[in-house]
Amino acid sequence: MDDLLGGFSQAIAVLASALGCGMLMGIERERRKGRGEDLVPAGVRTFTLTSLAGASMAILGSVPLVAVGAAFVGGLGVMNAARDRSSDPGLTTEMALMLAYVIGVMCAHNQLLAAALAVATTVLLAARDSLHQFSRHWLQPGEVRDGLILAALALLVVPLLPNRTMVWDVLNPQVVVRLLLVLLLVQSLAHVGRRLMQARQAMGLSALASGFVSSTATIATLGMEARQGRGSVRTQAGAAVLSCVGTMVQLLVVAATVQPSWLVRLWWPALAGTVVAAVWGGLLVGRMPSKAPPGHAVEPDSPPAFPPDTAMFRLRDAALVAGLLTTVQIGVHALTVWQGQAGMLAGALLAALADLHSATAAVLMSGGPELPAAPIMAQALMAAVLVHAGSKSVVALVSGGLRYAAYVAPGVFAHSLVFVGCLGLVR
Repeated sequence: MDDLLGGFSQAIAVLASALGCGMLMGIERERRKGRGEDLVPAGVRTFTLTSLAGASMAILGSVPLVAVGAAFVGGLGVMNAARDRSSDPGLTTEMALMLAYVIGVMCAHNQLLAAALAVATTVLLAARDSLHQFSRHWLQPGEVRDGLILAALALLVVPLLPNRTMVWDVLNPQVVVRLLLVLLLVQSLAHVGRRLMQARQAMGLSALASGFVSSTATIATLGMEARQGRGSVRTQAGAAVLSCVGTMVQLLVVAATVQPSWLVRLWWPALAGTVVAAVWGGLLVGRMPSKAPPGHAVEPDSPPAFPPDTAMFRLRDAALVAGLLTTVQIGVHALTVWQGQAGMLAGALLAALADLHSATAAVLMSGGPELPAAPIMAQALMAAVLVHAGSKSVVALVSGGLRYAAYVAPGVFAHSLVFVGCLGLVR
């Protein structure tokens, strides 16, 4: 008797779950049934009954019967698609009806998963207009192309590459490509952020996005524009300091890729340095002149105009950065083997003159923070950060002049010193 009651209660729970899932999907379809020739035959009752049918077949426990039910629902979808004479024909309702049957069957095995799938499906169906607007009007051809490149790298290239060290136990092909993939993802996120922001924030976000490729090059470019009078020196300097946010973020990215165990010690100093660079640069950029030059009108805030084929990232630049990181990493390892810890420090400082991330990768590849040499590695990284700050300040002076450097250098050294101080306190 207890077994009978237990089986009955379980069956009721399965049917109730299927009832709710089918009704949820059916209500959404009912609201879009249309009128006249555009009328869609499947609504709230059809979806609810289909889901209940799937659950009933599953409760009976006959696989052939479940297959017959699926074939019947699929046949209904084919017949409806063949008879469709609406102005906007599609297979969305037919596929959703088939999925409602599958969800009903799933309710007998995993009610939580079935409910989650029903909710996700309903959200997807309800977002039709937004998805169409996004794919047809907002998304650009270059972004589609770059998305396919990212998918190919992540799903095809990375899994096929050997995940083992090859040159002096340093070069790992899969780690190199993963680093390239992460650099491309960071650039893509920065690109999306630029598109979503307003025009008055475009300069700062443009510099921020460029900083993920090369903060030093960004500082030099903005300095030359300031020297030529293309914009306010203060605003250009603020955007240059904002590019240093990319330096701190990519330092964490490099650490997560080549030696994840260092993240425990680096995330807090990098976060503090990022906040200082963002606040310093934001204050300079935020104080843009409110009055337009004579003969020019002040334009209201509007989304920045993008060319019709804007790319999300620069593949060549990211590949060059990844190649530079790998080359410097091998070179510093060779110096370490030759001269020991002094060689590692010298190699990191030389690398930091051009690129901080290559110095970071070279230092962290020597081992994790649990090694006895970890304090020396931390000191080498701190020295590299300060050397790189000096290098950026010199670039600012040469490219933009004394006034431009007077705005840039304090911000660059401020966030660098905060990073070094916080890293020195972390144990």
